[in-house]
Amino acid sequence: MDGIFNINKPTGMTSHDVVAKIRKLLKQKRVGHAGTLDPAASGVLPICVGQATRVAEYLSESGKAYEAHIVFGITTDTYDADGTVVHTADTTQLSLEQIEVALQHYLGFQMQMPPLYSAIKLQGQPAYKRVRAGEQVTLEPRPIEIYQLRLLSWQNPHLTLAVECSKGTYIRSLAHDLGTHLGCGAHLATLTRTRNGPFHLHDSVTLAQLAQGQAVQYLVPFDSVLQDHPALRLDAVTLERVLHGNAFCYEALDTQAAQSDIARVYDSVGHFVAVAVWDAQQHMWQPKKVFAQQN
Repeated sequence: MDGIFNINKPTGMTSHDVVAKIRKLLKQKRVGHAGTLDPAASGVLPICVGQATRVAEYLSESGKAYEAHIVFGITTDTYDADGTVVHTADTTQLSLEQIEVALQHYLGFQMQMPPLYSAIKLQGQPAYKRVRAGEQVTLEPRPIEIYQLRLLSWQNPHLTLAVECSKGTYIRSLAHDLGTHLGCGAHLATLTRTRNGPFHLHDSVTLAQLAQGQAVQYLVPFDSVLQDHPALRLDAVTLERVLHGNAFCYEALDTQAAQSDIARVYDSVGHFVAVAVWDAQQHMWQPKKVFAQQN
């Protein structure tokens, strides 16, 4: 079985919990997730099965979308509702207009400081484990991009936002930073991921649905994660080169390369056989990942 499940992860489960459950359910060893969700978060969690695990890195490059519920006036050490309250403030003077102005500061490219309580590895160990062990931890800000911040509702001190952003963006940090900017503090109360790359919440399935025994009907072809990249359909001779890992030429080479430095490679009947990268020095496509062909 090769493909991707668009899972609607429930709150209370880690991403690894979901992987373990699907691994047991399908009796498949090669199962992995793309784009970790915190246990307190819910929503879209793509689960890659079989050869699809080899394209998870491309899915992680795609943008994501969330619905975030932020509470002002309460700051926690983890930046979310699971943490210890470290500060409270009055929010009665906080207005929608102030929030709308503040949101503009968080659009576009920026350097974001991740939460100390995060899974970022430091000398091989997650930062949150070091913090909980009493260690002094220093993290570096990371480049991110927030494409859109759309206000869905505001009832002081509760704000609901629709967020579209790049990979690596911490919505917890956004909530914390927004609260700091407005002078009253804030934390992320709940979070739902509504999109991860091409996978949307309205198309997702639950673990209960998978457990009903018809899992294959929910399996999405794994070339779907590369739909934004050009497709190269090869003749038998060129295909043989690709299957042996050799670089190859393709018609309209310059046009294809101008669109993307990554391409989907198919045989003459449309079977997905490889991912290729553009070698600008050789002016050829180089197979990067070649997939075992099913009989």
